[in-house]
Amino acid sequence: MFPLNDPNVPVLAQTIQLAIAPVFLLTAIGAFLSAITTRLGRVIDRARKLESIEPRDDQERTLITNELAVLDRRMLLANRAVGLSVASALTICSLITVLFISAVSPLHPDQLVPILFILALLLLMASLFAFSLEVRISIRTVRVRAELIRHAPRPPGDISFRS
Repeated sequence: MFPLNDPNVPVLAQTIQLAIAPVFLLTAIGAFLSAITTRLGRVIDRARKLESIEPRDDQERTLITNELAVLDRRMLLANRAVGLSVASALTICSLITVLFISAVSPLHPDQLVPILFILALLLLMASLFAFSLEVRISIRTVRVRAELIRHAPRPPGDISFRS
């Protein structure tokens, strides 16, 4: 497409160098998406398991309903984190596209580059915030369950440091 003596080759090489940082960010978002979707899958599996239980009494029905409400909130936050991460990744792809368009065409949408980069980071920050809320709910739920077993008898040979 471009012969080696074409004056655009150095511009393309520089553009590729500029696109490397956003590509690394894209890779990190992919790994983050993998972690979020794994957690989301576990929450969904737990919700399906609870939904299949036929409660024996009102107390058990209340416990199941309360846990399903917590799981529903976690699913909402995880889905929000996924959506925001995907939006961030698409914005980064747009940024890379704009970089190459400005390098190989008479169009120079250079003013879009910082806007797209800032938008991608803001979307990623929002995604991380939603994810941190989901994790916080998860930990709080586990902490409540730990309260239920705090005074349970210790198994023989247990050397844990429970208070």
